[in-house]
Order: sequence, then structure tokens, then C-alpha cells
Amino acid sequence: MASADKLAAELTMQAKLTHSETLMPHIKEVLRMANVRKEQLEGIAVSIGPGSFTGLRIGLAAAKAMAYALDLPIVGVSTLKALAYHYPVPGLRIVSLLDAQKGNAYRESYEWEKGTLTVVNPVEVLPIAEILAECAESGRETVLLGDIAARRIRGKVDLPANVTVAPAHLVMPRAACVAMLGLQELAAGHIDNVMNMEPVYIRRSEAEVLWEKRHPEAAK
Repeated sequence: MASADKLAAELTMQAKLTHSETLMPHIKEVLRMANVRKEQLEGIAVSIGPGSFTGLRIGLAAAKAMAYALDLPIVGVSTLKALAYHYPVPGLRIVSLLDAQKGNAYRESYEWEKGTLTVVNPVEVLPIAEILAECAESGRETVLLGDIAARRIRGKVDLPANVTVAPAHLVMPRAACVAMLGLQELAAGHIDNVMNMEPVYIRRSEAEVLWEKRHPEAAK
């Protein structure tokens, strides 16, 4: 929870619990920590992906329900951009990575230019090995962020000399970054339609792919 001049409250945890188990209790706890009633909220920012198909649907459904019930403006924030927002370091290549399954990752690269976070390589689904080769070829000092960097790269593969993995307290998404980016969007008048907001998946789910393989006649 944040305003233009401060971060009022944030709850961060990494545990093997699902959104369905933790999300609403966490929202209630953050409101309590900030000493803010839900009626005092002025807007909602929500991470819209890419990422886990189920997690995105649960998070967005909760955010949309709150925005609709409280009659609040809502704005969606890229999960990859929120990751890169951790590192306001000029001259550093920031590569946000999220698990896309089967040895692949969603990759988007950024740099800070005059206080603005700028996309260098737009989001793609790429093999992890190809992403690391791309980073090495750039020759730029590069930091990797996201779940893939934390679980599949740090300590498990040899990194190019110009590449590092972000430390544990910065490598995963933070609600504070989503909130601050959301504030910027709302201040600029960028408001999403609560009735038709959708997660950004980039690719189809494994369930959809399998269904089409089993029902080829329906896919035509």
C-alpha cells in the first residue's frame, strides 16, 4: 500500500502457499498495518502478468472485485516491469525472467534512462540458455531477476562475466513496485476497464494445448 510520498505497508513472503490461501488474509493484514480502512483507498494496482495462469486469474479477480465493490479506478501493471523497477541503476541492463515451463522463460530487458524505465528487449518466451547467451553478447553489465533467476540459474549454471543474479531480497516480485508503478499510471490518467481487464499470458496454457491435440477437429 502506497501513496505518492511513501510506502505505507507491504507484506512479503516466499512460502509454498497458494494465492487462494493467502491473498485475502494478506490484504486485510496490510490494511490493518497501514491503519487504513478500505473505504479510504483511492485506487488499485494489480500485477497482470505474464506468469502463473492460475495465480494471475486469482489475483486479478480479487483486484477487480475490490475495485468494482468500492468504485475505485484500477490499473494493471506488467509483472516483468515491476521486477525491473527494483533496480533504479543507470547504465545497468535489467533482465526480468519468469517461468514459462519446459526450460523456457518470459524475458523482458530494461534500462533506466534519465529516470525512466525503458524497454530494451520486448517480452518473449525463450530458452534459458538462449537468454544467457543474449546477455553475454550484449556486453553490458546485467542483473537477472525473477523466479527463474532464483531457482534455475543462481548456483546452477555458469554465468557470463558481465551477468549476475539479484540478491534474495530483490530477486522476486514486490507489491511495493507494483504499487509505485500503478501510482504513476493512475496519475497519468491511465485507467483500465474493470469489466474487461484480462491477464497478459503471452502464450497459451498447457491445458489449452493438450485439449487441442486431443480435439483437432474443434481447433479448425
